[in-house]
Amino acid sequence: MSNSFQKKEKVAVILLNLGGPDSLKAVKPFLFNLFYDPAIMAFKNPLRWLVARIISRKRTPIARDIYQKIGGKSPMLGQTQAQAQALENRLNEGKDADYACFISMRYWHPFAAETVKKVKEFNPDRIVLLPLYPHYSITTVGSSLIDWDKNAKKAGLDIPFRVIRDYPDEAGYIEAHVDLIQKETAKLEHPEEYRILYSAHGLPEKVIEAGDPYRDRTEKTCRAIQERLGHPDHVVCFQSRVGPMKWIEPYTEDEIKRAGIEGKSLIVIPVSFVSEHSETLVELDIQYRNIADEVGVKDYIRIAAIGCHKSYISALANLVTGDVKE
Repeated sequence: MSNSFQKKEKVAVILLNLGGPDSLKAVKPFLFNLFYDPAIMAFKNPLRWLVARIISRKRTPIARDIYQKIGGKSPMLGQTQAQAQALENRLNEGKDADYACFISMRYWHPFAAETVKKVKEFNPDRIVLLPLYPHYSITTVGSSLIDWDKNAKKAGLDIPFRVIRDYPDEAGYIEAHVDLIQKETAKLEHPEEYRILYSAHGLPEKVIEAGDPYRDRTEKTCRAIQERLGHPDHVVCFQSRVGPMKWIEPYTEDEIKRAGIEGKSLIVIPVSFVSEHSETLVELDIQYRNIADEVGVKDYIRIAAIGCHKSYISALANLVTGDVKE
């Protein structure tokens, strides 16, 4: 029989992401889901349920104010849908298989249980689990994989699968960052006078002390970008800390204050965020920019998240197909 009549292999690609509230009303249950995750709060029930309820209730007014500033909801789902469509189009440029991309969010719709149902209807020959977190942590990638596995088993989704753990120095992922940075620095008369802040989402220090590789994986990305840029003045720092416990340092806001004291201008790169959401649009663009103005930072440039950058989508496609170049 001619090869042209052979049935194509069907592959489901599951994009794993955090999720975000789709309305102001959804903020409180979204926060409860976040703080009820045992990967975030390592308490046994009923204590974990009680702690999650208290924290989510306390933080809801603050979080609602944040989301109010960006249209009353998180833009993450829409941007993840755009990435999923771009990746699906890229994968199906080849003729080796029929690829379909699905989204599984951890803390708001579409939840893993919803996505498992859609994948069962697609009935793939195999599944690829692809995190939109470039840097592995048990609190992000690990939690999403555990959640997917639990819901897949519950639904009887017994299909061969492959897990992509992370991709901190995958060539296309690094190229996307470098391209966006160079497009901004090309507009500057003296880019060498700017300090680069690689701002990543922080974690409690105790998570890293317990062996989580997140910090090492994040710094691996920054080293790879630096090898391409050759920019001498740079700092890896961490944002978005909450609560009284110590988080990994240096903190982004402290580095902004130091830059003000030293009379520096800043280029801020949201190195752990592949789409725009509250941590970039509010924390970096509004809150930290205000700090920069207050402390006398000469200029404050925030590089866009890589989103649907062609090189990033190609990187994801290469990870899915196994054609990875480093």
